[in-house]
Amino acid sequence: MGEHTDYNEGFVLPFALAQGVTATAKARPDGLLVLRSKQVPDEPVTVALEALAPGAVTGWAAYPAGVAWALRSSGLDVAGASIDIDSDLPVGAGVSSSAALECSVALALCSLSGVSVDRPALAAIAKRAENEFVGAPTGIIDQSAALLCRKGHAMLLDCATREITHVPFHPGGVGVAAVVIDTRVTHALVSGDYAMRRIECEEAARRLRVRALGSVTDLGRLYEIDDPVLRRRARHVITDTERARAIAFALAAEQAGEEETAKPPRVDAETYRHIGTLLTDAHVSLRDDFEVSWTEADVTVDVAIAAGGYGARMIGGGFGGSVLALVPLDRLAQVRTAITETFARRGWTPPEFLDAVPSAAARQLA
Repeated sequence: MGEHTDYNEGFVLPFALAQGVTATAKARPDGLLVLRSKQVPDEPVTVALEALAPGAVTGWAAYPAGVAWALRSSGLDVAGASIDIDSDLPVGAGVSSSAALECSVALALCSLSGVSVDRPALAAIAKRAENEFVGAPTGIIDQSAALLCRKGHAMLLDCATREITHVPFHPGGVGVAAVVIDTRVTHALVSGDYAMRRIECEEAARRLRVRALGSVTDLGRLYEIDDPVLRRRARHVITDTERARAIAFALAAEQAGEEETAKPPRVDAETYRHIGTLLTDAHVSLRDDFEVSWTEADVTVDVAIAAGGYGARMIGGGFGGSVLALVPLDRLAQVRTAITETFARRGWTPPEFLDAVPSAAARQLA
């Protein structure tokens, strides 16, 4: 939860997937960065570290090259490397494949060079690579999730202070599945639409005389904005940051002791039904107020709920990508079938389904 709230200094609540990107790296003494990808079987991309600058590398290789540039620009002595990339994450599906690539390469380069960077700082460096080198004006949610999440938890992140609270997230323990449905409509966050939403949010904050929309909690203040489009953009940010906090509070009940009567009841299936409702509310907000959804996502959300899901919402920056749904396990097959058949009737590319298991953050494998 919390979409487009990160760059507005609101709250986000991501969790890491078990799938990801693997960067296998070997040091080089010649000051070159040599990049290969199993998913892009072209010639390797080779660039001298000294020649790295925004615009010097394009395509998929801009993300790892941007990380090397951002590390060096931060004063870190990063050596040359040959890096082989492999991934089981779908690209352009709104599941943060670019951030996973950035963070795996960042950890590999730091390890090879003997450089120590704490993970919150490394997330900021990876974000800088995406913003300044690649040219995608994203916030910090994806890199933070890739580097800081814990297995079996969601992570509440205050993007203004960078304060983190980990809350248990075990839907399978109460008979509920979290599933990602890739609508197969790809997106690109370097497009002008994403950047325009950020500009609109900055203008809405200026009219409210605040640093960022994430600091606003009173919906009544929306009437200080006379532009109806800017008002809708601000309303999404305010309500989605509150939904992130509400879901974190509901999940935090799992770690509450019985003596803590001020806490809500312990997490059960009804808790996830409530969370599902908040997911659907978020989708409606992203569709109507922020206007970043797309037809396949809207249909997927409606069909998933009609077939027995607790709730669903688009994920990622929008304009393509995936939907996250909470579904009772005994309805999962029915939901998958209903979505697949709906896509077939409409002549759309068949969707793909991904089990969304809350997993550990990036780590060294060998």
